[in-house]
Amino acid sequence: MVSPSVPLVLGSASPARLATLQRAGVTAYVLVSDVDEDSTVTQAVSQYGELAPEDVALLLARAKCEAVAERLAGDTCPEDAPTGALVLGCDSVLELDGELHGKPADEAEAISRWHRMRGSSGVLHTAHWLIDDRDDSDGGTGATMGAVASTIVHFAKVSDQEIAAYVASGEPLQVAGGFTIDGLGGPFISGIEGDHHNVVGISLPLLREMLGEINVSWFALRS
Repeated sequence: MVSPSVPLVLGSASPARLATLQRAGVTAYVLVSDVDEDSTVTQAVSQYGELAPEDVALLLARAKCEAVAERLAGDTCPEDAPTGALVLGCDSVLELDGELHGKPADEAEAISRWHRMRGSSGVLHTAHWLIDDRDDSDGGTGATMGAVASTIVHFAKVSDQEIAAYVASGEPLQVAGGFTIDGLGGPFISGIEGDHHNVVGISLPLLREMLGEINVSWFALRS
């Protein structure tokens, strides 16, 4: 018996995440949240104290996912948005020498970070938060769950000139950690340990496992 199609709403503006899903045959509806990341983290730290990098990523992924789910259920829901969908929020951070790094604020920060990263290694944490908003009649569970995938990234011994040229491209300012593996930054990544999709911004194997927990086949997402 063929599983029914299950719509997926991706609460992320990342073109790389969407493209990763599309290459795996999944067509997701994109609805970006308006979560204030700095305020969300500051509030959490004031309540619970300092958070580990992976916990920061999970906090933000959950906040984004819940904000999108709330919008889908509210008056501002776009007319073309699917109903009874799975909602997915993601967030990625780079852990370097025990410190957390998101997108560089400017070129100077990006250059400084690359000077630290070259010839060394960091851990890219991508958090995933999934909310099952399907109706009971469609197999909905009402589940809300989160998980984090972590991949070790080894950076090449790039020169000052290469760093300057890469930062001047503008790409490092648009992505968590200040680098890509699937774009202009690819030549500067000498190796990884773990899921390479996770470095792009979404771990397909982890998402498949999360879907399994709510009895949704991966192929139910295939368009």
